Amino acid sequence: MEKCKEAVITKRAELAARGGHPWIYSTEVMKVEEGAEPGDLVRVLSVKGKFVGTGFYNPHSKITIRIFSVNANDTFDTAFWKRRMAYAVDYRLQVMRPEDMNCCRLVFGEADQMPGLTVDRFGTVLSVQILSLGIEKRKDVILNALIEVLNERNLHVSAVYERNDVKIRELEGMEQFKGFFDSPLLDPKAKTTTAGIVENGIRYTVDVENGQKTGFFLDQKFNRLAAAAIARNRHVLDCFTHTGAFALNAAKGGAASVTAVDISQEAVDMTKKNAEANNLDIDVVKADVFDYLVKLDQEHNHDFDYIILDPPAFTKSGKTVHEAFRGYKEINYRAMKILPRGGYLATCSCSHFVGEELFVKMVKEAARDAGVTLRQIEFRQQAPDHPILMTVPETYYLKFFLFQIV
Repeated sequence: MEKCKEAVITKRAELAARGGHPWIYSTEVMKVEEGAEPGDLVRVLSVKGKFVGTGFYNPHSKITIRIFSVNANDTFDTAFWKRRMAYAVDYRLQVMRPEDMNCCRLVFGEADQMPGLTVDRFGTVLSVQILSLGIEKRKDVILNALIEVLNERNLHVSAVYERNDVKIRELEGMEQFKGFFDSPLLDPKAKTTTAGIVENGIRYTVDVENGQKTGFFLDQKFNRLAAAAIARNRHVLDCFTHTGAFALNAAKGGAASVTAVDISQEAVDMTKKNAEANNLDIDVVKADVFDYLVKLDQEHNHDFDYIILDPPAFTKSGKTVHEAFRGYKEINYRAMKILPRGGYLATCSCSHFVGEELFVKMVKEAARDAGVTLRQIEFRQQAPDHPILMTVPETYYLKFFLFQIV
């Protein structure tokens, strides 16, 4: 059981923490007990000495304390971390379909009261990303607890791969790296960095070592189904296709034709490979999506009557939101001009900094400039294995709309 030093925070930080937000910034920490080391646990106290919570302490980070427990009676032993992992896994078992556990986010940072930890399950391989020093210092007990929890629920684990090759780790005073996590619970001969998964009935091969982020984007799982539901007999253009997931779902949904576009040769090759593996007919084009849409507009090409826009995050900072707004507006404006009356548009943003209200504003402006009227079919968010905490707006990032041009 770990002992905790004490930290005193400002009244403002106390109000935010009691309101459910786990982050305490450096400017909000008034005093830290002598001897507290980076990555240690600290008992967070109000100015009046009242208990607020327990968190990971890191003076090197702008977010100096990340609260993960508000129970004053918690003891932070192996059993605690195993309970925390069990809560996360059992939540997914309840809210996801049984077949979705084959490819599922098991831990989603703050939303699972595990700040800085992301774990995705691809087949029997776990892909892990650690962005906080507090988790890093305890990863042996935490990850082994997770393996035990999964084994107890007949969710076998063959390998755990760490994708800690992200620059944000340096802000926490940690090095970047990637590699296997060694555990006495795993067979070292079973190490692999590739996994076969099935999502929405479509097969993919996931490369957890080299794929983007943890290897595959799971958050659009049910949005892909919603997009596929209206693809029947449509001529679909899937922009920023990445692994071809939206395109493949549309083809499986009975689209008359599907064209997938991405600027990355790796994405093009991957999409072709996935299409072949599923016996689905898709045209794959290597092109800059902005240029491709402009060209279609200039040529007055209205061959596509269903366009899907799933771009990467155009901003990862509040400082560049204006530029991101213009980027989103440009691709949506071009898509709306290309689509014929009665056509369909799926559009989304995966940037937390472009909030729902701002994204809706962008869509309305793009429609006005394109001279079209939009009929909303559906609004969706990230899949429930990426849960949103109502008190932590940073956990809500994915906005997904389906419209018809009327």
